Amino acid sequence: MTTDYIQEHQHLEERLAQLGQELPGPMSGFARLHRKAVEDGALRGKVKEMMALAISIVVGCDGCIAYHVHDAVEAGATRQELLETLGVALLMGGGPGSIYAAHAMDAIEQFIPEMAPVGS
Repeated sequence: MTTDYIQEHQHLEERLAQLGQELPGPMSGFARLHRKAVEDGALRGKVKEMMALAISIVVGCDGCIAYHVHDAVEAGATRQELLETLGVALLMGGGPGSIYAAHAMDAIEQFIPEMAPVGS
């Protein structure tokens, strides 16, 4: 069964918003940390999102994959840039990383279907 990463992203957005309402202190602090960590600086936000995607794959977090593929695409990442990100994740994650890299391929093709290879 393939995860619907677009639906997963939407579900997480809703649940995290609810957490923000019910647990405003920690969640607002984390939201600020997230914004500041991925904003443009010496590295562009797109690069930081791809770094977060690689880490998501290595630690095996499908929800994180949904978030960081979405945000990397929103920041302008191309399919090729995302694929190279998967290569770095494979380097660092080995066999288990390859499984989550396959999951990330599903997410990439769901968020940018027009860039999926022919026959997918």
